[in-house]
Amino acid sequence: MTALALSLKNAIIRYGRMTAVDGLSLELRPGETLGLVGESGCGKTSVARAIAGLQPLSSGELAIGGEALGGSPAARRRDLQRKVQLLFQDPASSLSPRLTVGALMAEPLKIRRTYSAESWARIAALAESIGLGKQLLPRYPHQLSGGQARRVALVRAIAAEPSIIVADEPTAGLDISVQGELLNLLRSLRDRLQLSYLFISHNLNVVGRVTDRVAIMYLGQIVESGSTRQLFSTPAHPYTRALLSSNLTVDTQRRGDRIVLKGELPSPHEPPTGCRFHGRCPVARAVCATTQPRLETLSDGRAVACHFPSETGFVQAMTG
Repeated sequence: MTALALSLKNAIIRYGRMTAVDGLSLELRPGETLGLVGESGCGKTSVARAIAGLQPLSSGELAIGGEALGGSPAARRRDLQRKVQLLFQDPASSLSPRLTVGALMAEPLKIRRTYSAESWARIAALAESIGLGKQLLPRYPHQLSGGQARRVALVRAIAAEPSIIVADEPTAGLDISVQGELLNLLRSLRDRLQLSYLFISHNLNVVGRVTDRVAIMYLGQIVESGSTRQLFSTPAHPYTRALLSSNLTVDTQRRGDRIVLKGELPSPHEPPTGCRFHGRCPVARAVCATTQPRLETLSDGRAVACHFPSETGFVQAMTG
């Protein structure tokens, strides 16, 4: 396997009259883990499904390894799309209850007609190396723990020999110790098998541990992206700051540190005019309600969609 780059440019995804993703652009570099973060309903899963080939783009461009899928012949598009595999948020629902663990791990090879004794030996060795011993092979999905089910799903994804893994909330529902084991496993496999990860989560503690860069998504658009260290230490968008403040632990939280956003996430059926965050933003000004900010690169290399981006100014206004 060889890690590949992936990019979305000006992606729009519509479901009927609703626009779930609106002009989104992001770049996953070879061998890195990019976090995609945002509230439920912001469009993260729609992005994951589009990248994995399960949801067509209404417009925009998806490129894998620098090659745009839209301009490629159908056979080549299928080859490129196979380079991407999706880890579902609820792996148990994607595992047939009628198949054993062994059969489930062999299934992707049989679908692609690449099943052989040699390939099965490789997959079986991988499964054992990540904690799925031979004693689990005859079991059925309902006999697995949450952590074991995720390992089975991971083996199935890797069986297809991808270059890019899209992990949609891979640690959801797991206790902290099992989360840690799975994160260490993902990191180890990334380095050993030369993979690139798009890691989708709303859990900032998890995102901070495993990602190299982070893109913050709000109501179908990216509002900030940059290195994980940049965004976690000096967020430049008020939404990023609010997300991070809500992630403070009981031990570290001081009175006034937490930023409580007013109102609910607006409906994508009727997105606000101007900046989509302005109705909940503690530092919004008149221009924010009428003019949509562009995603622009700051001097430190991060990209921010805000009329008044600052590493310190609005932070004082929001927490002072």
